[in-house]
Amino acid sequence: MSLALALYRTATGLAEPVARLLLRNRAARGKEDPARLDERLGLPAMERPDGPLVWVHGASVGETLSALPLVERIGRERPGVTVLVTSGTRASADLLRPRLPPFAIHQYVPVDAPGAAARFLDHWRPDLLVLLESELWPNLLLEAKARGCRLALVSARLTEHSAEGWSRLKGAARRLLSAFDLILTQDDLSAQRLEALGATVQGRANLKLVGSPLGHDQAEFERLSAAVGDRAVVVSASTHLGEEALADEAVASLPDRPLHVIAPRHPVRADAIEAERITSGRTVARRSRGEALAPDVDVYLADTLGELGLFFRLADVVVLGGGWAEGVGGHNPLEPARLGKATVSGPSVANWRGVFADMVEADAVRLAEPSHLAEVVGDLLASPDEASALGERGRAFARREDGALDRLWAQLRHLVPA
Repeated sequence: MSLALALYRTATGLAEPVARLLLRNRAARGKEDPARLDERLGLPAMERPDGPLVWVHGASVGETLSALPLVERIGRERPGVTVLVTSGTRASADLLRPRLPPFAIHQYVPVDAPGAAARFLDHWRPDLLVLLESELWPNLLLEAKARGCRLALVSARLTEHSAEGWSRLKGAARRLLSAFDLILTQDDLSAQRLEALGATVQGRANLKLVGSPLGHDQAEFERLSAAVGDRAVVVSASTHLGEEALADEAVASLPDRPLHVIAPRHPVRADAIEAERITSGRTVARRSRGEALAPDVDVYLADTLGELGLFFRLADVVVLGGGWAEGVGGHNPLEPARLGKATVSGPSVANWRGVFADMVEADAVRLAEPSHLAEVVGDLLASPDEASALGERGRAFARREDGALDRLWAQLRHLVPA
């Protein structure tokens, strides 16, 4: 073990006695589920089912949602296997609860301290860990490896900033990365960065490009459609601080008073968004409060989780957040594309650079500078045929990308217990 990893293990072991206090403080601020803090300490909330178990981990909402097609594939190909899905955020747990199939279990990932890691692994005894993207927890990974668990890092992405950080700890990085039996990256750049740190990369597979159209409640769709009537609908989805104002000012400037649905990335910001829009003179209805979508409503604040499929279906144009907010790097354009929706995002989409570049080249999405957002959205609303054609090109692009799961499974299946 490298000196850095030995020091890390010692430091996390010394800090472990105060972990519960720190978790309680986070729970008081809404960042942890107070009813499930034991899980974060490696104490299970349920019994382990008999038979083989595959552990799939994704840090937050994006990673865990992208894991769902893989979870379903494991269940279909290995019907006797239990899948344990872990994540670290309340939002991801809320989204997974109604989506996980019966053979899958959700638990919060334990803090990366020696005792918590040992308790977690003693109880669940995974045969295989499939880690998504790039969350490398040394105690959990190395302890799982020492117990004979196979390790796979799939849909891996390593940013330039993270690569620079790990480059100062090359011995630790090499030790962690050498523990994996399989590494598949999202893109060539991540592969190059990981290989520079000592990883052996066996191929490419981006789970964020895989998926089915988001589901919805058909009866609720019909009810909301009737309430909307003939008004055009612009849905601003997965927005961040500053993007709601940018998008709503653009929509408010358009003729014929389109309805603006705002579905923020973090619904806990809804009070601030509502106050900001009311101050600007807009009439707001909140979905979480069951407020009616009346004809005088300018902004319908969709401050709920798991309903993007419903609101995308209502949309004439989708304004996808994350492309104008500093430090976010964009969000997945394939989610609205799978529903054939004309989609506009901002220029700052580094986390999805390759996908956006390919979609722009295929004229399957539009990117707009802040000063041009109203013009781009207005042109699409004024030309329904062009908006429809843009959406259909997006749908065709998304369908072409769904082969990534087959490529991933072809290499992963040898590690999955029968």
